[in-house]
Amino acid sequence: ASLPTTSSFLNLTNHSLLAFLGFGSTLSFPSPTTTRITSLKSQRDILAPDEMAHDDATAGLDIGEEDDVLVAAEKEAKKDQEIKRIIGAFRLDAYAVLDLQPGVTEADIKATYRKKSLLIHPDKTKNEEAPDAFDRLKKAQMELLDEKKRALLDEAIADARMLLLRENNWTVDSEELKTKDFLQMWRTKTTHVLVDNEHRRRRQLKGQMQEEGREQRRVEEELEERKRKRQHDEDWEATRDQRIDNWRVFQKGKSGSNPDKKKKKKMKPIG
Repeated sequence: ASLPTTSSFLNLTNHSLLAFLGFGSTLSFPSPTTTRITSLKSQRDILAPDEMAHDDATAGLDIGEEDDVLVAAEKEAKKDQEIKRIIGAFRLDAYAVLDLQPGVTEADIKATYRKKSLLIHPDKTKNEEAPDAFDRLKKAQMELLDEKKRALLDEAIADARMLLLRENNWTVDSEELKTKDFLQMWRTKTTHVLVDNEHRRRRQLKGQMQEEGREQRRVEEELEERKRKRQHDEDWEATRDQRIDNWRVFQKGKSGSNPDKKKKKKMKPIG
């Protein structure tokens, strides 16, 4: 058949155009659900029986129900993936736990936390690690919303970058700083800096606790000494009358020990 002219081609009806292109009078496209089910059936044809065990939950369901089950499974897989990421993140780096970059706004922090906390909430998943992941997420948000703690974290990240530049003789304009390798090195160095800072903090805390312990013992010893002195004074006052009586008895006994003794007369010299 001869090709139609441009004007006649533009005047072709839909049916004529489809026929000309070789599709017949009608052309239908599969719906997303049909395409998905067809793909799943193709997978079942090539998968081994043990690889199809997870599909047992969809057995006996119609297309709509099966699609709902698959969507639920995808959501659960997404939750598991996020929980695994949080557990694997370096917990001293709150940015890493929340999967955020330094410099984000407070609004970004709150929005990200809300989104992720709703996703992995222990009440909405059967994952046994969900409570731990949820607690880490909450702690990370609190640290980033605390100005002092966030400033310390930002300082550690900046220190890590400075150390890398110094160790490799780089400048802020070096091309190496624009590579993915540098970002990985920076992340690793940040981890080391945070660990060192944590060890230093714990040593300082231990020293502070020891000093506080020594001070506490000193205070307790002073209180005990005052208590002993006060008790001694009270005992001394309580036995005052007894001591006076004893002294009187002693004096009386001393004076009456030689009742017949007379004073010797003073002899005058003869002559």
